Amino acid sequence: MDKKQAQERLEKLKKEMREIDHAYYVLDRPIVSDAVRDNLKAEVKKIENLFPDLITPDSPTQRIGGQVLSELKKVKHAIPKYSLDDVFSYDDIYEFDKRVRKFLNLSEKEKVEYTCELKIDGLNMSFHYEDGIFRRAVTRGDGFVGEDVSHTVRTIKSLPLKIAEPIDLELGGEVYLPKKSFEKLNKEALATNKAEFANPRNAAAGTIRQLDSSVAAKRDLAVFCWAIYSGVQTKTQVEMLQKMQQLGFPINENYEKVNDITGVINFCEKWHQRRSGLPYEIDGVAIKVNRIDWQQRLGKAAKYVRWACAYKFPAEQAATVLENVLWQVGRTGALTPVAHLRPVKVAGSTVSRATLHNFDEIQRLGVKIGDTVILQKAGDIIPEILEPLIKLRTGKEKEIKEPTACPICHSALIKKKDEVAIYCENKKCFAIERENIIHFVSRKGFNIDGLGEKIVEQLINEGLITSAADIFDLTVGDLQPLERFAEKSAVNLIEAIIKSKKVTLNKFIYSLGIRHVGEETAGLLARFLKSENLIDFLQKIKKLKIEELAQIDGLGEVAGQSFLDYFADEEKVAMIKKMSASGVTLQKMAEVKNKSGISGKTFVLTGALQNISRDEAKQILKNLGAKVSGAVSSQTDFVVAGDDPGSKFTKAKEFGIKILTEDEFQKLIK
Repeated sequence: MDKKQAQERLEKLKKEMREIDHAYYVLDRPIVSDAVRDNLKAEVKKIENLFPDLITPDSPTQRIGGQVLSELKKVKHAIPKYSLDDVFSYDDIYEFDKRVRKFLNLSEKEKVEYTCELKIDGLNMSFHYEDGIFRRAVTRGDGFVGEDVSHTVRTIKSLPLKIAEPIDLELGGEVYLPKKSFEKLNKEALATNKAEFANPRNAAAGTIRQLDSSVAAKRDLAVFCWAIYSGVQTKTQVEMLQKMQQLGFPINENYEKVNDITGVINFCEKWHQRRSGLPYEIDGVAIKVNRIDWQQRLGKAAKYVRWACAYKFPAEQAATVLENVLWQVGRTGALTPVAHLRPVKVAGSTVSRATLHNFDEIQRLGVKIGDTVILQKAGDIIPEILEPLIKLRTGKEKEIKEPTACPICHSALIKKKDEVAIYCENKKCFAIERENIIHFVSRKGFNIDGLGEKIVEQLINEGLITSAADIFDLTVGDLQPLERFAEKSAVNLIEAIIKSKKVTLNKFIYSLGIRHVGEETAGLLARFLKSENLIDFLQKIKKLKIEELAQIDGLGEVAGQSFLDYFADEEKVAMIKKMSASGVTLQKMAEVKNKSGISGKTFVLTGALQNISRDEAKQILKNLGAKVSGAVSSQTDFVVAGDDPGSKFTKAKEFGIKILTEDEFQKLIK
């Protein structure tokens, strides 16, 4: 065989092996036996040994590991890689849809098509092809600079080294380790007394970043592609997935195009139930606007794209060790025990803190420092300890003692009648002031963008603010000399503060952090005390009696008295007067219509509504004077059940609560 004949034979062999590998590794439908594949590969290797200059990057022999690097090179992404904003509840998904529709300026009747894709729990990568041949793989890194890991990615058999079309292409995808491969890997580690991997994602990331590619070659890494960044234009997300599949790239075929956000909810619910049966790990659902032109219009925010989000599946449990308990002081002065844990992976993130609620809860659980405990985390909610595993105790565990003084200012503690919480009696305690201001600027309060916990603490430490009112007197000159601030960031924060000066009365009341006055109660009080400005508001409160507050349907006596007690404090009144002098004004609130059969009633929404979003339904009910609760109880008056209602529906039946269909609900509110 001369060189020309060898080259012709080699090209035919490589083409045949690409088809065999695609059928086996991507389609999971083998078309020849392993023995046949091994024979063909052996012939390729034989020809390449005879004519080494015929070896090309797309040869199946180039998947065999062996290359060892001294380090991973940094690579700047030609196209910056943005993350998807995580959402943790169906309410968050409805809110995402609301933002999309508002940004696109769509009417109430216009619907947005979404593509739902399983969110693979792996390593985010970019794959580069030149003239249809694989050239480079780069980790996401910080979105702007990643690491070149081509030497290990080349060993992934499901990723084609050559595609059908000779084009330049950049794709995004997820490298992952199948469950069976992960179990096999950890069995081998145990047999050789090596450390086990915590989960498949860590194993995949560790494998990809190996300097020695032979390590990757021995592990069964796989890949799913989900984005074309450049090289091919498509009109929809679905077309993009289909085009990648047509080119020979592995995609996850469990995607679905849905007609509206209700379809998204149904998809999430379905795969939450089915996820355990998959041969790979998923941690949620990627929700993407299907139309590419709309994706481009929506664009990107600072960190996230506006046209997509990632719904994370809720509630996972894990076991870990309780190493210590420290007491945290909140905005009301209440002390909360915070458990410090041996770090453990729960619900897709590493957890090292959990709440123990109060000392009574500690005693109820019977938990001790040193206990192995069961931990539960639902979405982005702070994890909680469910119970200690008493049988694992060694006798060295320590009792958790009730505190005798404030851990921040060392003042005496008090316990109020009929309450389980312990309070710091020092109203000037640094921790209380800090938490009050953090609450004041939060999203449900004044919603001052850029004024997070660390900045609040920094401003207090620098003596620039001592109360929430001082925020509105800050200037660019105050901020610029501080660490973390440059001219632009200082200007941005001041602009956000100025913008926040216009606020509705319900948000203003909520922002004050009055004990027992949450978002719903603040709304009831604001509608009762309709005021033109803050001074008018203070004058009305000065004349207010507890008997008058008792007339507000839905307002409890405890909350009413707490509200009056807050404004009996002259320092609090002076703070509000200062806000008024600094330009804080009240915006008009939505009018509430008093409708018989709805006003004062408590509603719970469950399942997916077809003709109205959950947020819209909540707002309508509030405008009609009703209360909306997230949980069913004996105090619930109506449960509105959409498609696929969950446990709330079952609980409503048990309580004998009136259940409304969506049509019945629409008739009631009309």
